[in-house]
Amino acid sequence: MNGFSTEEETPSSHNQICCLLDEGDRCTQPAGNASYNKRIQKTVAQKKLKLSIDPNARHIYICEYHKNVIQSIRNKRKSIKTEDDGAMNDQDMDIPEVDLYQLQVSALRRYKRHYKIQTRQGVNKAQLAETLSRHFKTIPVMVK
Repeated sequence: MNGFSTEEETPSSHNQICCLLDEGDRCTQPAGNASYNKRIQKTVAQKKLKLSIDPNARHIYICEYHKNVIQSIRNKRKSIKTEDDGAMNDQDMDIPEVDLYQLQVSALRRYKRHYKIQTRQGVNKAQLAETLSRHFKTIPVMVK
């Protein structure tokens, strides 16, 4: 075996089921294209979710349900951080949270180019969205 799975060894992607164990039970929902990578594992561990990867799974793809659970935890963590930042005044409560991660990479790059934002080369979508979110929050808005 050379580290790659052949068609005979691994079922096609539309037949794969979620690779996660939810409280010890294997999820039976069909896997999507979201993967359970190291960054996601770290988020799950920090939030003490009872999710783990099934050691018998031959892939790392997760279902839409678990993807949404993990994303909602990520978004909750962001909102908790902003609340914990301390002295929030009434004006801050009216500012909506903008999730730039929902944009396509091409749109993020166009934003970066438009505002001439410096980033290191080879950043992934999550890092680029995080950097641009910090910049986005600094843009002054005149309220009438």
